[in-house]
Amino acid sequence: MAVSLTNYLDAGAIVAGASGLTLWQQYLGLSEGHLGWLNAISANCLGAAIGAIIGGFLADKYGRKMIYTYNMLIYMLGVALIMVAMNFPMLLLGFLVTGISVGVGVPASWTYISENSEVGNRGRNIAISQMAWGIGPLIILVLGTLLAPPTGDATGGLLYSLTELVGGWFGAEGSALHIFSSRIVFASLFVVAFVAWKLQRRLDESAEWKAAKAEAEKAPKASSVFASFGKLFTNKTNVRTMLFLAGMYLTWNLVCSVMGFFQPHIYETAGGLSNEYANMLAAGQWVGIILVTFIFSLIVDKVNQRWLYAVGVSFGVLAWIIVLFLGINSLSGLLFFTLLWACQAGVSVQSFYALWASELFPAKYRAAAQGVMFFIVRGLSAVWGLVFVYIYGENGQGFTVAASIMLAFFVISLLIGTIGAPVTRGKSLEQITRERYGEDF
Repeated sequence: MAVSLTNYLDAGAIVAGASGLTLWQQYLGLSEGHLGWLNAISANCLGAAIGAIIGGFLADKYGRKMIYTYNMLIYMLGVALIMVAMNFPMLLLGFLVTGISVGVGVPASWTYISENSEVGNRGRNIAISQMAWGIGPLIILVLGTLLAPPTGDATGGLLYSLTELVGGWFGAEGSALHIFSSRIVFASLFVVAFVAWKLQRRLDESAEWKAAKAEAEKAPKASSVFASFGKLFTNKTNVRTMLFLAGMYLTWNLVCSVMGFFQPHIYETAGGLSNEYANMLAAGQWVGIILVTFIFSLIVDKVNQRWLYAVGVSFGVLAWIIVLFLGINSLSGLLFFTLLWACQAGVSVQSFYALWASELFPAKYRAAAQGVMFFIVRGLSAVWGLVFVYIYGENGQGFTVAASIMLAFFVISLLIGTIGAPVTRGKSLEQITRERYGEDF
């Protein structure tokens, strides 16, 4: 549970930015290009990419516990910068620092959970950590809905008086007052990060990492972490595995990174909803995601994972087909899309990626491998986020073209994951490693 708070704060940082995106745009006079840069360097993309490759290396060299001792302090710094941001550079820096912290924590968290699980519940524990990835956005979006200022013809949220009270202490008016809704949301993440830091500092080191470290030190010619890191790119098994996992996860994440950051904004601009109703619909979606993820946690270690993966991604393919057919301006289209999107996110490609990436590599560079792949995926997602905002347009006039591209990405992810799914269910991490690498690994 302590480690899963990393997922809560990862998704929470993305959705906290998303829920107030239109408010920041109005407050600072930002263009769609500015919003693209916020997405590109955030926990959603490049910030996390930079952090992941650093965190993966540090977790393998110094242990998983080292990450949990210091990383939340960086996260709190980033969130604090956003809370007090008065201009675009401050906001951008806050998103970047927060994103780097998220990236540092991700490889260590998935690796730690897998290494501390029993053979029959590895998938379940990864899925439970994914539930935190759903609970974070739900709480953030509910809070954003309650604090939402009046926009368009809609009234403010039930707790908008709190936004007015806090903003009034600083003499804020108009858009400067409205943005305190988002500042308070980020303040809630600061509090959770502090609690996570207190809990994670108490964690014991991974026994599997300690064993791998001791074995490496006893070897006649012990290889350095850099040498082990280099094997990621010289061992054919590693290269094939990284291509499979990165390809499967990248094509899915190109879509989900956009939806994670821009979904309420898309609902407001292309869909014509108010800020309050856009957050409310997205919050309802996350309720569905949590419920489906819970069901997923009960069956992932008991059924054929190849076909479970195929069913989950198929929900996403169907969601994009429906929204393209019914249109983003249709309430029924938005509702069907939201429901199907919740189903695919519950049986998530990210869950399978976290599970398989922590299973398919030896312990000595397990976190580093995840860091490299996460860097590639989130880095390219940053580029796609910048491209997306120009395809999408200032008011969503390019939504149909963008949606067609994202449908294609989902189909590719469906094919890669279904064809390449490994058979690891019911096997220990050591058994999987020996089967894939032999005795010399």
